[in-house]
Amino acid sequence: MPLTPVLLGLGSNAGRERHLHAGLDALAALLRDMRCSPVFESLAVGYKGDNFYNLVVAGLTDLPLTELDRRLKFIEAENGRYAPDRKGLPLDIDVLLYDQQVGDFNGLELPRPEILRNAFVLWPLSLLAPDGVHPGCGRTFAELWRDSAIAQQLWPVAFHWRGLSLTPESLLRQFPAPSA
Repeated sequence: MPLTPVLLGLGSNAGRERHLHAGLDALAALLRDMRCSPVFESLAVGYKGDNFYNLVVAGLTDLPLTELDRRLKFIEAENGRYAPDRKGLPLDIDVLLYDQQVGDFNGLELPRPEILRNAFVLWPLSLLAPDGVHPGCGRTFAELWRDSAIAQQLWPVAFHWRGLSLTPESLLRQFPAPSA
């Protein structure tokens, strides 16, 4: 089966580092040529609770869309996403793009509408794939971020995975966390 490029959004507001590490480890076993955006912290949007950590992952998969989505739900479940007594959102993984597909695929809308609505998706996406083109509007992610008027507070955070710093020091210096 040919390899399909995918972009995935990850987020957590409960055990953030532990759950994002577990999610990234699981995705590394599932995707080829996986790359990660910087990690951002943001206030919870549409969800009551602690601040979130978010990032975007790019990779190649040989899985059909429905099977990829099923496996992502399994990774979420392994990390307590659907536990009845959970506190917060341990791990959320969304398919943002599956190649250039546009439409509704068994309830999964692509490209994911959150790309254009949420800074915690669009900013990391614009850094990971600046020249990538949104198949719904034909503009690059860098252009979309530059021209966006999304009013959400977020900032880059230092985050390490498998010995790699995902968030460059220059980004941390340029956009420091707000004072408490």
